[in-house]
Order: sequence, then structure tokens, then C-alpha cells
Amino acid sequence: MKLNLSPIILLVASIIPTSLVSTPIVSTSVVATTLVAASLVFTHQALANELPDLGDVSATVMSPLQEQEIAEQIMRQVAVSDDVLSDAEVSDYLQSLGARLVENGPEKRQKFNFFVVQDPSINAFAMPGGVIGVHTGLILASNTESELASVLGHEIGHVTQRHLARMLASQKYDTFKNLAGIALALLVARSNPQLASGAMTTASAIGVQNQLDYTRDYEREADRIGLQILDSGGFDVRAMPQFFKTLQRGSRFTEGGAPSFLRTHPLTSERIADVTNRVEQMPYKQVADGLEFQYVKAKLRAMLGVPQVAIDLFKQNISEQRYANVAAEHYGLAVALLRKSAWTEVEYELAWLKKNASSHPMIENLAARLEVARNKPIEAAEKYASGLQAFPDNRALIHGYAEHYLATKQATQAIQLIKMKQGFYPDDAYMYDLLAKAYNMQNKALLSHQAQSEAYYRKYDLARAIEQMDLAAKANDGDFYQQSIVEARLRQLRLMMGDNKKPKS
Repeated sequence: MKLNLSPIILLVASIIPTSLVSTPIVSTSVVATTLVAASLVFTHQALANELPDLGDVSATVMSPLQEQEIAEQIMRQVAVSDDVLSDAEVSDYLQSLGARLVENGPEKRQKFNFFVVQDPSINAFAMPGGVIGVHTGLILASNTESELASVLGHEIGHVTQRHLARMLASQKYDTFKNLAGIALALLVARSNPQLASGAMTTASAIGVQNQLDYTRDYEREADRIGLQILDSGGFDVRAMPQFFKTLQRGSRFTEGGAPSFLRTHPLTSERIADVTNRVEQMPYKQVADGLEFQYVKAKLRAMLGVPQVAIDLFKQNISEQRYANVAAEHYGLAVALLRKSAWTEVEYELAWLKKNASSHPMIENLAARLEVARNKPIEAAEKYASGLQAFPDNRALIHGYAEHYLATKQATQAIQLIKMKQGFYPDDAYMYDLLAKAYNMQNKALLSHQAQSEAYYRKYDLARAIEQMDLAAKANDGDFYQQSIVEARLRQLRLMMGDNKKPKS
């Protein structure tokens, strides 16, 4: 399922706050109607200069429960989108960084879902219910981890301040049933340039400038919240104005206009000055980048474009000593060499890392992946086993080892591994996908359908979860205990579906 991320970002910034901006992850069957409707629901009224008051009025438009319902619809699309990066190492790093920031934010009870979009544009976006996406281009553009954290903190500010509900409340827009469609429609249009063009025309006819003025107020508020989160989280608060200035300077030389982040997050000299003035009143902190940030960024660089180009750049950086972390450069070089199937050179870089760098799960995983690529199953199993011995809860190593077992027709070992490690990641849908494949390999229909049902449930697809659990209940190969568990779970899922279909007050 290939879903493209939206080029219609200017439209999004025009008609809704940046909390709903930027990445398409939905089917295109009814997008045209939904998106045009979305552009028409916003009035052409003048907006107040002051920030709207956050109070009960916003909750009357869209409650936290309704926001969460929208978030689940969005995450259902995220789970099946080819544009969302499925790399466990990159995803887990972003989730860990996001969790650290949320823990130091103003609303610790809010559930957040962070995910990475495979897109070279410099962008990030927040949506209702704590859904935050980050483009790979933004990670690569961040010179320091604090710069990346500053953007995440800003997006967290949009969510915790409930900017969407506040805007809708100020405009007296109370048709919640359309909100999920609007949010999802905003995630699609890059696959349909004609739709983007038509919607842009409609948007301009309803007062683009007024909406932009309004979102700038929210941008300033999100900046202030983001700075507080950065400071509390132990990051360098000076990273925020520095990143803004970097983006602003870069946009002067960017063909086709400013980076996506600037188009969806209106940046003015006054806004930069406001952030800079606030930062100058805060104590100075010299904060070193985390090693995880350097490795993840090196991996993303290594996966860009033609492998040889990446190889040459890493080698040049190493020879000229142009790097923030030498180990990360050697790791990135090894990843790029692996893409080119240069096994001997990968082995050389891994040997260098083993000798000169501290032990790290991304290095262990790369060593195992090399043996898989060289079709050496025994050596690959040894690498995965040793890696998990050192890092028993590393998700990438768990996934890789289970995939290796399945590829080598060792279903029993795959099941044992997943069962042993599932406690670390009870909501990991992919582990259930792997479990379903392993049981299918053993011709165990009940257990295979049961596992597949739990995978769909964790992908927020309740309908398919019920369908698979029903198939499990109808299978004839389970014992009484297994059958009882399946039937009880099926009743539970159907009750959830019934609750979801009830009208919300």
C-alpha cells in the first residue's frame, strides 16, 4: 500500500493550525470531497490578536476522548503506510526521545505516538490525540540532538495546548463527525496534484491570511512550551532559535521556496526574536549529543540515494576528520557498504568499531545482518544470540532474530523467542505478525489466526481483528483451553466494536 505524503502543506497551514499539518497516510477514494469540505468549514471572520482562552469552551467542541478516536484512525493508516519508516532502531530512538520530552512536559497523562516518515523534506507535524510524525529530512537537518528535541518539544506544545480544539471553539465550529475525515484528508494529497491545485484555489478564497495570522499565535505558544520542555529535559534551549535561524538562512537558497517546516510553521523575525530573548534569560547548558542520535543520523545518511555516493561521503568525512562522532561515521560507512554488498569492507568497519567504539546494539545488529546477507545462517544466529545476551530488550535484535528463524524454517525457535521477549513490547504488532507466520508454518490455524487478530488490534484495526479472531474460534485444531481464550477474546472485541459504533454524546 503506497501512500504519498502531502505537498499540499501550504493549504494545510492556511486552513487549520499546524497541529493538523502535513503527512498523508490515507486512501484516496473520497479525499477530494473531504478535503474541499474541510476548506469550506472555516469562516472568513477576523481573528483576535490575543491567544484564545483555553478552558471549557474547547472541550465542548472536541473532547480528549474524541481526539483519541481521531488519533486511532490516523494510527490505523500509519500502520499500513509504505511512507512510514518501519525501521525499529530509528523508530525506537524517536519514541525514546519523545517520551523523555513528554515526561518533562506540562501534560504527562496525554498518550503520544511518535513515528518516522520516509521523506527528505524538513518537516514535523502534530495531530489530535498526541500523534506526532517526523520526516527523516528533519532528523538529517538537525545539527544536534537538542535541535531535533526542540522541534519535538514544539509539536508536543501544540498537542498539550489543544490548539485544534481551541481554534474550532473560537470559530464556533461544532461538527465533530467531520474532523476525523478532515485530519485524514490532510494526509493524502501528494498523490493527486490536481486535487492539491483545486483545494489551494478554494482555500485562498476563504481568507488565507487571517488563518496564517491565527496560527502564528499558536506557533509562539508552542515555542514557549517547547522551551520549557527542553530546559526541564536537560537539553540546550539555544538549539531552538539556532535551528530556526539555520532553516531561515537555508530557505534563501532553496529552489522552490522554504523548507516544508517553515511553510507549515510560519516563522517571522519577531518569532525568532521572541524565542531568542527568552533563551537569553535562561541558564546556559552545554549538552553533548546522545550516541543514539549520532548512530541513527548516520544510518539515515547511509540509506540515502546511491550506495557509492554515501560510501564516498563517509570515507571523505573520516579522512578529513569532519565528523561529530568518529564511531558514527564508521558505522554509517558500514551500513552503506552493506547496501553495496561489499562484505569484506563491512567486516573491516565492524572490526574497527569493535576495537574503538563502545558496545552498542546497532553495531551488534549490523554484524548479524551482515551474516544474513552473506547467507551464513549459523554465524547469523550466533551474532543475534550474542547481541541479545548483551542487549536483551533490544527490539531490532529481537525482530531480526525472529525473522532469521522464520527464514530458516525454524518456527518453534521463533515462537519461543517471541514468547520470551513479548513482555518487553506487549503492544508491538509486528511481533504478533511474526508469531502468526510461525504458527502458520506449523499448520496451527487457531493460534495463527489468534496471533494475527492481536496484530490487527495493535494496528487499531478492530474490524480485521474480529475477523481473524472469528476464524480462530472456528478452527478445529485447538484444545479446550485455547478455544476458551479465543472465544472470550472474540466477545471482548465485539463489545469494543459495539461501543465504537454507539453515538458519542
